[in-house]
Amino acid sequence: MKRLAAGAALALAAVFGLSQVPQAAATPAQETATSAAPVFSVMDYGAKADGSSNDSGAIEKAITAANGAGGGIVRFPSGQYKSKNTVHLKSEVTLQLDSGATILGSSADTYDKPEANPNDDYQDYGHSHFHNAMFYGDKLTNIGFTGSGTIDGAGNLITGNPDSGEADKIISLTRCDGLTLDGITLRRGGHFAALINGCKNVTSDHLTIDTASDRDGWNIISTTNVTITHADIAANDDALVFKSDYALGAKLSNGHVKVTDSHLSAKCCNALMFGSETCGDFSDYNFQGITITGADKSGLGMVSMDGANISDVHYRDITMTNVHSPIMQKIGTRKRCGGNPGVGHISDITYDNITGTGNTPSFSPTLWGESGGNHISGVTFNQVNLTVPGGNGTMSTAVPSNDADDYNPKSIGTRPAFGWYLHNADHITFNDSSVRFAKNDGRPAVIANSGSALRFDHFTAQRGSDSPADVVVQNVSGYCLADSANTSGGALRVSSSGSSENCSS
Repeated sequence: MKRLAAGAALALAAVFGLSQVPQAAATPAQETATSAAPVFSVMDYGAKADGSSNDSGAIEKAITAANGAGGGIVRFPSGQYKSKNTVHLKSEVTLQLDSGATILGSSADTYDKPEANPNDDYQDYGHSHFHNAMFYGDKLTNIGFTGSGTIDGAGNLITGNPDSGEADKIISLTRCDGLTLDGITLRRGGHFAALINGCKNVTSDHLTIDTASDRDGWNIISTTNVTITHADIAANDDALVFKSDYALGAKLSNGHVKVTDSHLSAKCCNALMFGSETCGDFSDYNFQGITITGADKSGLGMVSMDGANISDVHYRDITMTNVHSPIMQKIGTRKRCGGNPGVGHISDITYDNITGTGNTPSFSPTLWGESGGNHISGVTFNQVNLTVPGGNGTMSTAVPSNDADDYNPKSIGTRPAFGWYLHNADHITFNDSSVRFAKNDGRPAVIANSGSALRFDHFTAQRGSDSPADVVVQNVSGYCLADSANTSGGALRVSSSGSSENCSS
């Protein structure tokens, strides 16, 4: 009898809803957990753990045995397990990687080939195909990866579009119900360390992802009921991203998500992101206690490009450093989704106790809605304090260029405000917040163009020596500045055109 780690035992007891799972028919490979589920060591099914022999067959045999017993743990003792083939996961099976256990990817080009998908045109290739992975499963229940070991693509997974036999992701799951990712490390994942689509009831604690030399960390697509705690994700592309595409041939809902006490970084792209694939609606997201240490696109990014309605999203206690655009929201009109989607909406978003430092003067924090009934609406900033690089001279305050098919911060031209640029936005409120620059800037701190019900309470803005005004409002119905000042304590200078002031409650 071998004793499980306490955390793994408790997790499996919760998964199976039992305090004791009966042992299946005796085999040389089976070990019995003391308080949860039977344990199947891959070593007893022929794994060599020598770093060169192909252990994929042994892993699959252990998974099949655990599934056949009604569920169990497939255990990887310390060692190096080369996996040259796609491992097909099964329901009610958790893979437990002990300390010192590493599953290695292969360059043998013997992974499953990408499956055909009639919905290829609606999302990028990597999002459209799932079979070409180190671990794959579809319509599975109660599966997991736990322990303290590592799954490492070892530089053999593809970051672009793979050829037949090549894998571009470590974990690839569709339509799963009950997924646990606890304690393990995913490294060098190719295009994705983990890609899940159409899943529900996902939990993760102390997951580490290092894809800083590859691409994405974790893409969570069309998924509901997610709890992530103590994640540490360092990516090259997007670190932790929530999407909804058309890869499964339908618009699927997303939401009921909580992410807390985590660290994220993204070398080239977005740290914590919604989109760009945004077919189905998103609702009920809470992010708290997150540190972001780099993002060459958005620190906190949110775009609706394909008709999605994004609402009821709340950020709290977040610190960002070295990000291109600390906060960005954008509604676009790409409409890359089946069923003739319209234009989406962003509404009911809050930011509380956020500190951010930007690293480029061009991509000021931005809210960019579409015209007509597709304005961004109902965004509140409480104690949001941002410092941007500054360093620009004066420039025209006219609306910058915009590529409505592109979600990136650079899709909008250089913002004419060094701080906040608000376009087609209604019911936007700043409380006890501030924006400052690291280097003198000739642009206004804030420009709001085309919107309504814009309010600043106890807002502080740094003043550039050559700036024409501190706050510029253009065609805004009902703006108000109350108890607000520049960093020297003077009143904010307001330039208003085509706008009306309204400071009533």
